[in-house]
Amino acid sequence: MAEVSSSSSMEFTPEEERILIKDIALAAEAKSKEGDTFYLITQRWWQHWIDYVNQEQPNNPNDVSEQCDSASSSTLKRPAGIDNSDLVYDAASEDTNAGIEIQDTLLEGRDYVLLPQQVWNQLHTWYGGGPTLPRRVISSGPSQTEMAVEVYPLRLQLLVMPKGARSTIRISKKETIGELHRRACEIFDLSLEQVCIWDFYGRKQHALMNDIDKTLDDANIQMDQDILVEVLNPDNGTTSSGYTTSVRYNGSLEKEAASVLVEPSKSSLSIAGGLSASKGASRSYNTDLAQSQSLTSVRELDTTYGTIGVSTRGSSGGLTGLQNLGNTCFMNSAIQCLVHTPEFARYFREDYHQEINWENTLGMRGELALAFGELLRKLWAPGRTPVAPRPFKTKLARFAPQFSGYNQHDSQELLAFLLDGLHEDLNRVKQKPYIKSRDADGRPDEEVADEYWANHIARNDSIIVDVCQGQYKSTLVCPICNKVSVTFDPFMYLSLPLQSTITRTVTVTVFTGDGSALPSTYTVTVPKQGRCRDLIQTLSNASSVKHSERLVLVEIQNHMIQRFLEDPLILLSTIKDDDHLAAYKVPKFAKNAKYLQLIHRRKDQGTSDGQITSGWLPYGTPLLSCISCDDEIIRGNIQNMVHIMLSPMLRTGVSSTIAASNPSGNLRCGEASTDSAISNSMNDDITSSKPVTSLKLPLQLVDESNACIDLSVGEEKAIKLTTGSTSIVVYLDWSQKLLDKYHTHYLENLPEVFKYGPVTKKARTEPLSLYTCLEAFLREEPLVPEDMWYCPQCKERRQASKKLDLWRLPEVLVIHLKRFSYSRSMKHKLETFVNFPIHDFDLTNYIAHKSNSRHQLYELYALTNHYGGMGSGHYTAHIKLLDENRWYSFDDSHISPINEEDVKSAAAYVLFYRRVKTEDSSVTNGALSSAGDHKVASQK
Repeated sequence: MAEVSSSSSMEFTPEEERILIKDIALAAEAKSKEGDTFYLITQRWWQHWIDYVNQEQPNNPNDVSEQCDSASSSTLKRPAGIDNSDLVYDAASEDTNAGIEIQDTLLEGRDYVLLPQQVWNQLHTWYGGGPTLPRRVISSGPSQTEMAVEVYPLRLQLLVMPKGARSTIRISKKETIGELHRRACEIFDLSLEQVCIWDFYGRKQHALMNDIDKTLDDANIQMDQDILVEVLNPDNGTTSSGYTTSVRYNGSLEKEAASVLVEPSKSSLSIAGGLSASKGASRSYNTDLAQSQSLTSVRELDTTYGTIGVSTRGSSGGLTGLQNLGNTCFMNSAIQCLVHTPEFARYFREDYHQEINWENTLGMRGELALAFGELLRKLWAPGRTPVAPRPFKTKLARFAPQFSGYNQHDSQELLAFLLDGLHEDLNRVKQKPYIKSRDADGRPDEEVADEYWANHIARNDSIIVDVCQGQYKSTLVCPICNKVSVTFDPFMYLSLPLQSTITRTVTVTVFTGDGSALPSTYTVTVPKQGRCRDLIQTLSNASSVKHSERLVLVEIQNHMIQRFLEDPLILLSTIKDDDHLAAYKVPKFAKNAKYLQLIHRRKDQGTSDGQITSGWLPYGTPLLSCISCDDEIIRGNIQNMVHIMLSPMLRTGVSSTIAASNPSGNLRCGEASTDSAISNSMNDDITSSKPVTSLKLPLQLVDESNACIDLSVGEEKAIKLTTGSTSIVVYLDWSQKLLDKYHTHYLENLPEVFKYGPVTKKARTEPLSLYTCLEAFLREEPLVPEDMWYCPQCKERRQASKKLDLWRLPEVLVIHLKRFSYSRSMKHKLETFVNFPIHDFDLTNYIAHKSNSRHQLYELYALTNHYGGMGSGHYTAHIKLLDENRWYSFDDSHISPINEEDVKSAAAYVLFYRRVKTEDSSVTNGALSSAGDHKVASQK
């Protein structure tokens, strides 16, 4: 759609601006792709414009069109020029290579909105202003198939040696090393042949960046890190100081270049290397803060590996918040729960340095453990000044690039990474032995379980295993030969499905092809891993399909039939929650028949290049019926058939001679005939030589050459049906006069398969028990087709049944409630309220190890909460300080006491339970671990 010139901008009414911007936005969204440009616009100005263009609009709750549909009842003046000044820093950057710097802690929807380039261009043409803040669409996600706007490109500090020059630049993480090389040479006026660049993360030389086609993302380059730009001697390939590139800058920068690079007047670099140079060098807004943090880092350097005897009893220790660095509430909530796990609090405040596994290739060479330990000590130190976890986040992003940047992430995914990463950093096993697990071969479960656990401990032995790891029994049964395979596997946490993650609800609208009833919408429950046959069978029962009928299930897109879902083996997982489904009752035993697709069209008026255009566009939901190919079909037969299909929607008082041929009488809105004779009548009408209707409908038949044949004339003329297709397509063009004769709203607003919205009253008043979730997790079920098991007896991959049982429980049991489900590239949240015990969480009856009859009791001491939708949601933590026996809410830097009854909510996401120390708990623990831990101890 063409943009409107500024000269005509004042001629548009608010309503015309709204419609035009909405059309441009929808068109842009439909064609968005990687490499497109979006623009940041301040939420304040955008909301003003939204209110301005909607001030005369009625508040329509059914309109879901973006943000252009919020309404304001007051009369508002037209907004002034676009003013994005509140998104950028007041102080101009000393280095223009970084461009205009936006603030680091902006949140989409709160501070800014992202607009497609076409929308920004039109608004900027009308209103002017700025500054202009373009951002590029990049591919993201594990499979690189999701599209995201890179609001915060990489900010890198270029350090030139031996010249000592520096510059801060912004560059997309999807740019190549070659582009970074080129820009570095351009900035410092160097030739490409003169320069090589190094990954200088933490001011230590990591790798020569010479793969010019590799992206910075793939090279693991992080936000605010250093890049060393090394100038070579053109004569012999050495630096100007005479050192060759193979030995130059071994390790730290401080030996030979600190005096050149560290200039206190421009940089707030910490001696300990805890802060990035670009923070102080490119902006002046945070110099004081950065210097303060640098001094703190230096002061704490001496105690990094020493014992800090911080007492918490009777003090305020443990009530220190974490600053939100920009969408880092997911990280803050998970960290607080781990920090307040007593076993970890004791361990990391003592001298754990000797247990760091510096050589473990599966770990982070101790860097993650040291960063976590340092952060934990700060949070348990006296005082309540919030801590900025920036050094920890930098380390985290270094080893887990999926958590880099300032996007919102899943706290459970972070927690899983942290527990695994800390385990590998602190693994006491330096050389992991190779151990081949033996099959059970009929041996007692106790013997096999202890053997598996001993083998696990021989390779994995850390504080994380001591505290958080348990063991479950996994039983697989082949459905063909009944081969049983039993293994005992460790677990770090339990991911429990909520009720709606075992099954799913699917909404389908059912239409009749014989005009016997109005369309009806049904919502049915089907297995989440089921197939189309399950949905069709359940839907057939719900809609009372007769023995002589069958359902034809289709997917509707853009008011057309996108695909027929007739293959009974189609997986229901291919049907997304935001799809639209329709089903049609047709004769079951029809032979030599084709589907007749009736596609509705309506007159549309729009503008193109300033000209008013009109045309017929698809609208509503198609109708479908069967047409026999045994006899000759004439145009009047199609007219009769369409009249019958539409007859249930005929308005009261509107007559049509077609009704005379309908044995069920005049069907009117709200009346539905159950007489099966109507189907026979339809077949008779189609095969009769003369039409019985005098009311001609504006029908267009699409022939083999995709040309349209007018069926409203020449009613006796025969129709040649296409031979290669299973369907014929007929368009019905609805004029306003024809619309007045029918209740066409039955054809409109086809519902989505599943509509996400606020939790229902029923869900709030009928909470789901945590025990029920656990039972669903332990229930026997078939493996999904994508994860079939190789049966060693059949020598084939089989869809075996799988049964899990708890065998050995840890001291701290972490339970993840699986609240998020996926629809295309979107995550959706389940708002189900789960009734979880705070005290006396009794797992005794769920332990498969029946030789031990001791109680397995747990008590809740921490949990993370997720409020709102995915992406725009917010994480907090509720934590019980055991020394005070009191609950607190940890909301980033804000901490406040709460009552125990306020701990439970529908936002609960990850639960942390501690084993209750009862009189028999020591006996219980010994019985469960004696054959495992003690056996391993004797091997060492």
